[in-house]
Amino acid sequence: MLTTLVAGCGAQKPTSTTEGTPKQLVVSTWGLNQDQYMKNVIEPFEKANNVKVVVEVGNNDERLAKLKNNPNSTVDVMYLAESYSQQGIEDGLFAKIDYSKVPNAKKILPVAQKFVEAGYGPAYTLNRAAIVYNPNKVNGKITSWKDLWKADLKGKISIPDITTTFGPAMVFAGGINAGTEVKSDNGVAAFKSLEALKPNVVKTYTKSSDLVNMFSNGEITAAVAADFVVASIKKAMPDAVYVDPTEGAILNFNTINITKNSKNQELATKFVDYVLSAEVESKTAAFVGDSPINVDVKLAEKDAANLTYGEGVNKAKTLDYSLVNKQLKTWIDQWNRLFNK
Repeated sequence: MLTTLVAGCGAQKPTSTTEGTPKQLVVSTWGLNQDQYMKNVIEPFEKANNVKVVVEVGNNDERLAKLKNNPNSTVDVMYLAESYSQQGIEDGLFAKIDYSKVPNAKKILPVAQKFVEAGYGPAYTLNRAAIVYNPNKVNGKITSWKDLWKADLKGKISIPDITTTFGPAMVFAGGINAGTEVKSDNGVAAFKSLEALKPNVVKTYTKSSDLVNMFSNGEITAAVAADFVVASIKKAMPDAVYVDPTEGAILNFNTINITKNSKNQELATKFVDYVLSAEVESKTAAFVGDSPINVDVKLAEKDAANLTYGEGVNKAKTLDYSLVNKQLKTWIDQWNRLFNK
């Protein structure tokens, strides 16, 4: 469900290249849009730095597990969703970064500076969970997370499964409805609130395509959805409204880390800075739909549509994945007993 960098050429060219035999840098990422990724991101970096970049692809879970189980891994740089990068940090897999050598880190949005402050790899893009609904099938407007609990939505909504990127966001939405912060009781009140939501839930989905199909078939009226799914939903249902709840949408960050055992720390650091450049992020936002993390990126209205960009970012909520990861096994068990009997 996550996009990878597919950026414009020529971003942040170094002033000189290294002579001699190219070094090798191993980058672990998702396999989406790989042809454009190689052409527009990797190849310009290779040429400018006299380096051969080897790209390994796979999903978050399998790539992180492979790194953890192989102390001799040659991976230098790893792209991961925030929850997985936090796991890698806790497992001691990633190196702290010398941010004096990453000038573009100063351009990162304030809401994402927490990664820089922690000293590990930065976020390079973000997305959000908010509410999408059919305005022709609801009474009034949906404006709050709490609206999902309305009785007139019985049997009419879908939410992301707990095992998906935004599954934990539903626990926090439950906490909002309960009026109790999740960190205060590790989600006890939130799950009681989710139990009250159950009559409204047709399905907890694991694939974005399932969500699109349910809207197309009229099975659901509203759903909690990631921003990158909305364009597909609107193709199937042009009147669809995507709204950030008044309490704030819930953010997810995608990160880029340097592995602790990398023998190419300096080159890997240069690559991280390159990824964060405004030129790279401008192209990614315009042609792929990755929401930019660099404050110097200015998007036209048409390019910003459905992205997590502008004032909505300042209102949004972030998740504490050190808490989420500690509780996740318990939450998955509770969720399965509640929704997947």
